[in-house]
Amino acid sequence: MNLALPALVPALPAIGAAATLATGRRAPGLAKPLAIVPVAASAVLAVVVALQLGTGQVLDAATRLTPTGGPEISLGFYLDGYSSLISVLVGLVATCVQVYSTAYLKGDPRYPSYAALVSLFTAAMFLVVYSGDLIVLLVGWEVMGICSYFLIGHHWETADARSASLKAFLVTKLGDVPFLFGIFLLGADAGSFRVPDVLAAATDGRLGHPTLTALLLLAGVAGKSAQFPLHTWLPDAMAGPTPVSALIHAATMVAAGIYLVARLLPVFLLSGAALVVLAVMAAVTMIGSALCALAQDDLKRVLAYSTVGQLGYMAGALASGDREASVFHLVTHGVFKALLFLAAGVVIHAAHTNSISAMSRVPGLRKRVPDAYWTMGIALAALVGLPPFSGFFSKEAVLTAAEHAADGDALTNGLGPASAVPEAAGWIVLVSAAFTALLTAAYAARMFLITFHTPAAVAAVAHGAGRPDHETDAPYSPEVDEADPATAEPPAMRWPLWVLALPTMGLGVLGLRSAWLPALLDGGSLRPSPVTAVIGTGLAVIGALLAYGAWRSATARVAAGRPEPADAGRVPEQAGAPAAEVIVGDPGRALLGPLFGPARHGFGVDRLYSALFVRPVAAAAQLVRFLDREVIETYVRGSGLGANLLGRAVRLAQTGNAQTYLSALLAGVVLLAVLVAV
Repeated sequence: MNLALPALVPALPAIGAAATLATGRRAPGLAKPLAIVPVAASAVLAVVVALQLGTGQVLDAATRLTPTGGPEISLGFYLDGYSSLISVLVGLVATCVQVYSTAYLKGDPRYPSYAALVSLFTAAMFLVVYSGDLIVLLVGWEVMGICSYFLIGHHWETADARSASLKAFLVTKLGDVPFLFGIFLLGADAGSFRVPDVLAAATDGRLGHPTLTALLLLAGVAGKSAQFPLHTWLPDAMAGPTPVSALIHAATMVAAGIYLVARLLPVFLLSGAALVVLAVMAAVTMIGSALCALAQDDLKRVLAYSTVGQLGYMAGALASGDREASVFHLVTHGVFKALLFLAAGVVIHAAHTNSISAMSRVPGLRKRVPDAYWTMGIALAALVGLPPFSGFFSKEAVLTAAEHAADGDALTNGLGPASAVPEAAGWIVLVSAAFTALLTAAYAARMFLITFHTPAAVAAVAHGAGRPDHETDAPYSPEVDEADPATAEPPAMRWPLWVLALPTMGLGVLGLRSAWLPALLDGGSLRPSPVTAVIGTGLAVIGALLAYGAWRSATARVAAGRPEPADAGRVPEQAGAPAAEVIVGDPGRALLGPLFGPARHGFGVDRLYSALFVRPVAAAAQLVRFLDREVIETYVRGSGLGANLLGRAVRLAQTGNAQTYLSALLAGVVLLAVLVAV
């Protein structure tokens, strides 16, 4: 294979980003083509590289960058089925996001810088996927963190965007510090930072500290991929523009952590303790995020918690030893989650609010946005895991992996012995994933029903009981285009939805009908077993029916004029939480009961972090400020004042009168004589 082709895949978006920044102010008309063309070209080249590489093949090429006196740092590629498949996903989603953004951010004066950052973000993810050296991979890893900071804070004039971007940066960096030490330790044990050398050392059992290395790496994965306990930044990141949310949640940033564990899975298979930790982390993440999603009123926050939960599925598959199932779900989730966010952006664009309860009061909303309505329904069916959509196949592959691990026959596909995966990890993942399947269907049905299918009578009651106008039901976001709602689906925002809807409907069936996808992933575990298929689908149907029944009951009660319970419309206020909102006919309250309030506010994890970390750090900063300004500066001011007084005294003594000088000299001589005599 010509090495120039894979080199151009990350290089073109980076060059496009530099060109956009250089010409954005002078020639703003060039911003759109410079944003779209390089990324689209990289997407096409990623497909060409994947086709040329073929299935079951590996491209390993590297050149030394610099001598270090220890493990060398090299610039090169390590391409196989995993990197090929994920690079195609990154290119597809990034291209759709760039095209979509041209309409979504129409008229935004900061669009050139936004487009450049999106291109750089894409280039960094390509670098992570293609890199054959862990240090070079780390460069792309960190560039993504910086880009996410600026993109989430794109609307920096709002306090939410500023705090969300800072929170995302700090939380992810908190995980990156141990991650850096993990890479150093891994390179020292393997004697090289090159990925094939590390994998060979892990396969041969030559790593001296596998458990410590795996746990350090997991800290970085927890930060980037929003796993418990470092998941709190992702829901708040919804303050950024919706296309940025689609990019972060689908193909970059959060996918990088899962990809890294999948790439280095032989290292993790050397430590059963690390796999159990990963399984517990995935289980808490899955269940907790699904419960939180069932209580949110913000459309984008529902999808954000959904992403956190689906990342838990991928981490659970890895904890079960099956990277094929994890990467398969990563790809299918990337497609349908990008579709969900872009469709949500169209709905927000039309309704001028992020609140699903406010959207329920917009007359004829689903008729205004028919493309978003149908494509969102398709994506939600894939998210729930209903056949024949792609999410069904990938989610059931995860359940199948957990089932095999629980039976002591993990599908490691030659990366390690099946006994390397503790049965406890399999059981933890299997039970939590099954319960999450039920919750996922419930919150997906709740969101869709409230947003698009709330009866007119209930909407009228909600309109009168709540606020006077649906546009004020949630804080107005500057990302909302002020275009006429009747034309809420510009072509640039409409056709990317159907481009993503096609793989959402067909990727699973197409991949499993032929041997191409399993061969590309070097495994054969992607077909769901009959047991998990029945259980997973059955739980999904039950969850959807429960949400539908609770929704029908709540809306019927409101339409009949029977008031809800006294606290049904209000959420208990907590420190830092927005004012209580009026929500009429919400099935989430009936399904969660007393958990609704805590789930609404993320079970207080942010408050806990604020009490344990933020307030002590803020208090320490205040103490340092006091010592600096009241103690150190006092000494500085004192020394300056002393020198000033001395200078003033000397200046007063310089009168220019010779008689005064002679008198002072005579007085000094007399004083010295007296002192000598005494």
